[in-house]
This record gives sequence, C-alpha cells and structure tokens, in this order.
Amino acid sequence: RLPTSQLNIFTMAKKGSSKAKAAPVKKVSKADPLFPSRPRSFGVGGNIRPAGRDLSRFVRWPKYVRIQRQRAVLYQRLKVPPSINQFTKSIGKNEAASVFNLLNKYRPETAAAKKQRIKDTAAATAAGKEAPAKVPCQLKFGLKHVTTLVEEKKASLVLIACDVDPLELVLWLPALCRKMEVPFLIVKDKARLGTLVHQKTAAVVALTKVNKEDESQLKIFQDLGNEKFNKNTELLRKWGGG
Repeated sequence: RLPTSQLNIFTMAKKGSSKAKAAPVKKVSKADPLFPSRPRSFGVGGNIRPAGRDLSRFVRWPKYVRIQRQRAVLYQRLKVPPSINQFTKSIGKNEAASVFNLLNKYRPETAAAKKQRIKDTAAATAAGKEAPAKVPCQLKFGLKHVTTLVEEKKASLVLIACDVDPLELVLWLPALCRKMEVPFLIVKDKARLGTLVHQKTAAVVALTKVNKEDESQLKIFQDLGNEKFNKNTELLRKWGGG
C-alpha cells in the first residue's frame, strides 16, 4: 500500500466540456441567374484567339442556313429544267426600281383606312349627301385571288417573286399567264412584294387597272414582260445547273 504522499501522482484527467465545438458555417454566395459567371481561359486555344483568323468554317450554322447553302450547291451541280430555271432570271435592279415606284402608288388600304372610308360613306348616305368615291385602284394579292384574275383575263400585269418556297406554289403560274396572254414579271423578292401589301411576304401581286396618268407607264412594263418572259422562247428552252 502506497503512502498518502504518493497518491497525488495518480490524478484523474479533466473531463472535457459537454458542449461540442460547432463547425464553422461557410457562406454560400448566391449566383446571379441573369449574369452567370463565365470564367475565361487565356491559354492557347482558349477564349483568346489571334485577330483576323476566319473561323466561319468551324461555326455550327443554323439548320435553315445549312439547307439554303446545300440547295445552292445542288442547283449548281444538277441539271435544272427550264420551268424552274426561269425563276433565276429576274428583272434588273433599275427596271425593278421603276416597277416598284409605280406599284407604291396602288398599295391597298390598311384596315384602319378601310374602316374610316366605310364610316364616311355611311355618314354621307345617312345625311343625304353625295357618297365619297368608291374603292380606288389598288394591288391585288393572294395566290388564289390572282389566279382567278389571270384566268378571267382581268389582270393587266402580274409580278411573281423569285424566291417562293416551296417553288411549286407558283411554278405553274408563268405557263398560265402565257396561255391567257397576261404580261408577267419575275422580281426579287417575296419580302419586297409583301411590303407593298402590308404583309411579311407575298408570292404574287397583280394590277388590274391604273389611273389615267399611269397608263403609259403600265404599257411600258407590259411590253417589258412580253419581251423578257411571255414571248421569250429562249427562256423555255434553256436548262440551268452544271
């Protein structure tokens, strides 16, 4: 048995604190969904590239761009029959400018203008006054409508867009115009025709009549259509493509 003087050596270890130390909380920074972080790589082949290098070959172009480029290549390599090839022979820039200057005068009424004209006519009729003038001469558009006008020989001049897709929509129209002896012109492009009639695009537009002061100019364009398209036998024989 050890003496009491030596018992102090064997002392018990201090008990640890009952409360466990809490782990430090990490602050999470919330990413802005509108402006996400996009770290850039400044190494070789990273975000920074030499200036002036043409990388268009490596661009993944949208599907519609790829399709129109493939179509252009096919048109160069395949034999294109005359009925389709004639749509590549649109009138020149200066001639087109003159035609569109004339057509601008005969743009159809907007919905608001038509509503106002009907309202004024009704008011004049109710008051017993002379009604305003009837609907002025204006462009006709819509494939079915223009086809009917050509079949009835009411159209004086028909304009067909060169870039209608699918082309089958207007492929038969030049043949119909030739049969009915209605002058027609193939012009660039459907968006420009659409602007004339307050639409995004228009495949075909037609003039039925014009004011007296524009009759001589219309006759010039009718002769141009007959010379370049209606009576141009070379256009009906020449194949396109490679």
